[in-house]
Amino acid sequence: MLSYLFWPNPPAPFYSSPKVVVAFLVCAVLIVSSFALKRWRSAQSTAVTRKLSRSWANVALWYGIIGIFLTVCRVESISYLSMRFWWIVWGASAAVYIGFQIKMYRMRHYEVVPQEKKDEDPREKYLPSKKKK
Repeated sequence: MLSYLFWPNPPAPFYSSPKVVVAFLVCAVLIVSSFALKRWRSAQSTAVTRKLSRSWANVALWYGIIGIFLTVCRVESISYLSMRFWWIVWGASAAVYIGFQIKMYRMRHYEVVPQEKKDEDPREKYLPSKKKK
């Protein structure tokens, strides 16, 4: 199993291979979505959403560029850069980043629900009051 992941020069697929085409498409979608995310972020009026989505566009752009680089390295059979392990690192780091962003979004993005304010508290007559001088 480890030799499969860490083999320095795995067999190279062709550019017409379906796996390569899918990898290029996913990376191209990431690059295009980075520009869409930048435009979407500028249209947001909520300050919390703008702050939380500050890094999304840059991260999508870099993941797309790195993915294209890894795909080209694999097809061109460049030793050590075409290892399957780098794709695992790429995917794991993307999963950790997405998980962290979801956690931060849930923690910080909330809406304050207005509540009715009651004029009288029924417990008030039973609570001790301040002594008058």
